[in-house]
Amino acid sequence: MTFELTKDYLDHIQSAIEAGDETLLRTEMEELFPADISGILDELEPESAHYLLSLLDKSVGAEILANSDPTIRTDLLKLFSSEELAPFINQMDSDDAVDLLNEQPIQIREEVIGFLEDREQARFILDLLHYEDGVAGSLMQKELIKISVNLTVNACIEEIRQQAEDVENVYAVYVVDEVGKLLGLISLKKIVLARKNAKIADLYDEDVVFVETYRPVAEVAELMQKYDLDAIPVVNVQQRLLGRITIDDVVDVITEQAEEDIQVISGLSGEVEEDDNVWQRSKVQLPWLVAGAVGSLLAATVINGFQSELGKVAALAAFIPIIGSTGGNVGIQTSSLILQSLTDTTGLSMTMAKRLVRTLLVAIINGLVVGLIAGTYTFIIGEPRLFFVVATSLLAVVLLASFMGTVTPLLLNRIGINPAVASGPFITTANDLIGIGVYFMIAQWLLVEV
Repeated sequence: MTFELTKDYLDHIQSAIEAGDETLLRTEMEELFPADISGILDELEPESAHYLLSLLDKSVGAEILANSDPTIRTDLLKLFSSEELAPFINQMDSDDAVDLLNEQPIQIREEVIGFLEDREQARFILDLLHYEDGVAGSLMQKELIKISVNLTVNACIEEIRQQAEDVENVYAVYVVDEVGKLLGLISLKKIVLARKNAKIADLYDEDVVFVETYRPVAEVAELMQKYDLDAIPVVNVQQRLLGRITIDDVVDVITEQAEEDIQVISGLSGEVEEDDNVWQRSKVQLPWLVAGAVGSLLAATVINGFQSELGKVAALAAFIPIIGSTGGNVGIQTSSLILQSLTDTTGLSMTMAKRLVRTLLVAIINGLVVGLIAGTYTFIIGEPRLFFVVATSLLAVVLLASFMGTVTPLLLNRIGINPAVASGPFITTANDLIGIGVYFMIAQWLLVEV
């Protein structure tokens, strides 16, 4: 049955915490999944969450901490001593343990490692701590199953039994030589079906996809998606097997990157959460709002410069909104398509010239259709003399917005800036300004009597 966290249940747990009723709390938590308990901890004050977490089995607590929101986890872990935190770290996969420890001050980090009872875990963590964020080494975990190519199937099974105690999910068994160089992998199915005296050297598959520790995580995600992998081995420059990256960690990276891009496209200058205070949310939203306001004021200045034209043909003002909105929409649509194409790293993507030609052809079709629709409307409202002004302006605006939506992210990408910043408020504001200016210049040009 799906657990639903209600205010009444939360009050019930809070009352038990205040009363120090450990028996009730343990009984209640035993009936819930770690993800459900995590939801409860997120709603409690750090002191109450600390108390409740300390009552849980260390393996359950480790799973909760490993998957909790870092912003919430940071405040919670401030209440734990290094000695209290060490048992939870002992129960985590090495990659999750490193992620958590990297959020702590150096002193706390070193103290926790010193308190670890599992010295192999401590060694794994020390091996992983030196990798920079954003590369395969920072994403990998040391826990995996590897066997020597010289073993028989019977000896291999015994080796798997010993190593599997520390591995949460066994996706494949990696085969290495005497110095630990990755040779290939063998499936559990093949091991089970093989004769017990058969040699691993005759059974393993040499075609294995792997990544080096320095490869960008985006490349790792692309390889795992392309080859439909549940896990991918990580090697050093000598191709010695160091660890593996599992699909759950890659999904976390993809989700985090997507959230960041959405926030940037939406005009947010940093990370924002629903429970952030008023000043934090305002600080994140304000920069682009100010930029948008400045752009709108510039657009108003352009309109003000054509007051005489508006005074003679007042109907021109009726079409200002469609000019601005069409330019903004086209710019965002075009830049979104370009952003998608930039994720293609196969080397088969189109050149900038081809992109511009295709964008131009699409823009001409879209501009003609939208222009004719809006031009027809000029007859409906009794201003047929504005037909060519509105139709031509919309065609020009669509062409310009498509050009900007294509070129801007490509140029930003070329100089190493996140191209997602080219979307949203930036392109919308720029196209408003350019579109209105083009509209009035075309009106001046085509309306001879103005």
